Amino acid sequence: MAIHEIRVDRSKTLTEEPGTGHNRWHPDIPPVVRCQPGDEVVLETRDALDGQVGPATGLDAVAAVDLGPVHPLTGPVYVEGAEPGDLLAVEIIDIEPDRYGFTVQIPGFGFLRDVFPEPYKVNWDIAGDWATSAELPGVRIPGSPFMGTIGLSPGHELLAITTAREQALIDQGGLALPPSAAGAVPADPRLAAEGLRTIPPREQAGNVDIKQLGQGAVLLIPVDTPGSLFSAGDAHFAQGDCETCGTAIEMSATLRVRFSVRKGEAADKNIRDLRYTREDYYLPPEFAAPRRFFATTGISVTKDGVNHSEDITLAARNALLNMIDHLGERGWTRQQAYAICSVAVDLKISQLVDAPNMLVSAFLPEDIFVS
Repeated sequence: MAIHEIRVDRSKTLTEEPGTGHNRWHPDIPPVVRCQPGDEVVLETRDALDGQVGPATGLDAVAAVDLGPVHPLTGPVYVEGAEPGDLLAVEIIDIEPDRYGFTVQIPGFGFLRDVFPEPYKVNWDIAGDWATSAELPGVRIPGSPFMGTIGLSPGHELLAITTAREQALIDQGGLALPPSAAGAVPADPRLAAEGLRTIPPREQAGNVDIKQLGQGAVLLIPVDTPGSLFSAGDAHFAQGDCETCGTAIEMSATLRVRFSVRKGEAADKNIRDLRYTREDYYLPPEFAAPRRFFATTGISVTKDGVNHSEDITLAARNALLNMIDHLGERGWTRQQAYAICSVAVDLKISQLVDAPNMLVSAFLPEDIFVS
């Protein structure tokens, strides 16, 4: 077994050190390293905003964050023998967090962007298994580091299909980010013009933001291009299920992974999307399934009484808004409450059958509050 490393200089942006990674998905981006199945690969990663936010960053700068460089990924890694139709197993061996993290509310971004139009920032001090912040006194968030963006490149055919379907969504008034050369790495004109943005999750995973994908998880990703072309970045120290404001506890990190190739399994079983597994708790049980919690609920009825049939998004919004109101009753400002929800509150579908009203519960673990 060999160990391969991709080290980065975090005093530089990805644009200043483009040989370490990319921020677009494209099958023609050359690999940074090649490895054999069974090898370990160590990848140092940058934060999701590529250094635009730090301890001294003011709210004006948060409001002006450039989404063009999002997300800087380290890689690609070429896994020898991986071919389209295979399933790549990615074992998360370790994720070493940085000591600084941040949560920001960027105008126009996030699940409740229409309700929270003003910028806001929380600086986090990360020490051991906990994150604390002067902006949220009395709150202590248990750590469970994972990579928010982790996955493989699509092949050329799926690249074209994805571009077309997302543009069709835009044309219908939906929200998607089309390919854009602004801030793109690599800066090669063709790759920059064709590369998919990293914002949404897709068939080969990507920006999945699944908090259970920390140390001990095994990701099973369908391979769509020779070598699989694995990359990762956008590390989170902790996150609620919902990541409501669009950011968790964002940080830089060092990821260690091991790969194996399951020949033909994706094609044989028609596996088209990410699967994952683990054999132990992703957090201590009292935090993974909190023993003490307060929950609010929401149904698919607007605040002015209009019923929307089987609208799980509306139910989730209402559950979160009710939780924000509850945290306000406990003395938090609405922006503080929104940040707490993003890093600590879990959303669970409580009723998905009895039309027309879907029901979502928002769970607030009480053990995050300390005196």
